[in-house]
Amino acid sequence: MSVTTAETDLPRTTARPWLALAVLALPTLLVALDANVLFLALPELTADLGASSVQQLWITDAYGFMVAGLVITMGTVGDRIGRRKLLMAGMAVFALASLVCAWATSPIMLIAARGVQGIAGATLMPSTLALITNIFRDDKQRGKAISIWATCTFTGAALGPVLGGVLLAPFWWGAVFLLAVPVAAVVLIAGPVLLPEFRPEQSRSLDLTSVVLSLLGILPVVYAIKVLSLGTGSTLTGVVSLVVGLLFGTVFVRRQLKGDDPLLDLRLFANSSFTVMLTALALAGMVLAGTALNVTQLLQTVLGYTPLASALWFVPMGLCMAVGTMSTPALIRSIQPRTAIIGGMFLSAIGAAVLILVNGDRGPWPIVLGTAVIGLGAGPMFALGIGLVVGSVPPERAGSAASMAETANYLGGALGLAVLGTIGSAVYTSEMSGVGSEQARETVAGAAAEATKLGADASAALLKTAHAAFVSGLNAVAAVSSAVFVVLAVLAGIYFQRAARNSGQ
Repeated sequence: MSVTTAETDLPRTTARPWLALAVLALPTLLVALDANVLFLALPELTADLGASSVQQLWITDAYGFMVAGLVITMGTVGDRIGRRKLLMAGMAVFALASLVCAWATSPIMLIAARGVQGIAGATLMPSTLALITNIFRDDKQRGKAISIWATCTFTGAALGPVLGGVLLAPFWWGAVFLLAVPVAAVVLIAGPVLLPEFRPEQSRSLDLTSVVLSLLGILPVVYAIKVLSLGTGSTLTGVVSLVVGLLFGTVFVRRQLKGDDPLLDLRLFANSSFTVMLTALALAGMVLAGTALNVTQLLQTVLGYTPLASALWFVPMGLCMAVGTMSTPALIRSIQPRTAIIGGMFLSAIGAAVLILVNGDRGPWPIVLGTAVIGLGAGPMFALGIGLVVGSVPPERAGSAASMAETANYLGGALGLAVLGTIGSAVYTSEMSGVGSEQARETVAGAAAEATKLGADASAALLKTAHAAFVSGLNAVAAVSSAVFVVLAVLAGIYFQRAARNSGQ
């Protein structure tokens, strides 16, 4: 696979590479926003479309499932047919699917359109990151560009619920989907002018069997994690889905290792530095997602904030992560990247430790402080870690590496919901043993529902016990999170030690 000089070696002294980065930042921000923007619109659209509880789940999950299932495939497709071409096609389909979502007239229509959005979204993330790698060949400039890319990802995820709430005030629920239209217009007009193409010497056929196997491997595993961690289905269904996914995943891996031109180049894992940093990114995503799940539930169920108010209290974490990622290029002018990442992980460990002290009596401020410190410390890991993953492979494999980084981040988030969500639930259930009904002992929301059927004194006593149990669950999750951040600091140390050894330093 080759690239012509005219197409990729953009002058370092001109503004064109940075204008190209601005174009690439738009779909990155959009994909992150769209993952969460629907949360606050769900009650209104459910009432309008008459969606059942199962249909509600698929409305929210169809997008993420398709992104998770196809991001590996799309990263490889971009390596083969051209990354700009894939980005343009994905952006156009995303916009059209968003228009269908906005004016959907039935739950099935909305679910199908969300699935198409997810397919298109899977083309955008690896394409943007791989193109950044092509455009910025200088290490320092590439590091700064990836920091901006990472900032768009995490800021978009944090601001998604807030923006959704703002749009719902004057407009109908479909307005949350229309953000894609102006973004697509800018990308489709400016992209062909500002973005280089990365063309293969010759087009190779796509292994459709591997594509199907990757879907059958990833989607059941993600579904099983959601079912088992959040109680959205039967335990048996979750276990069967997990087994099916692991079986197909095993077949997929064997096929990739035997093929001469695999869909996913698993030989990249022979690079120990690549493997260590990819694992660190997955664990970081796991802790952040699991902490966010428990914190947002506490804000609503224990402190009694509305979903919009809870989202606003949670914004400092996303903004501090944005500050952490954006300031990293300037930071590493004074200190080594090793120091920035390891120091950041220890800072996040301190932030998680603050949440161990939360007791619900001091309002949201300890929560805001703890999550903000976590986000600030995690910034360097995501700003530099993603660049280290993509930069550790040849340019022609950048799309595959970018898709692996995205898959690791998504699966890490799903594991966070499963592992840390289960820990919080286990502590809650243990402390509620013998209290109230089975419904009240399962979730704090169940306790709140039961409390409405009791007298004033019994209701207050039940809620006090349930809230204390939930806070104890959060404290346990925070303790585990703090320990994981320390482990991440150790993994980062191992990465840099091996990198130094490999470079002969």
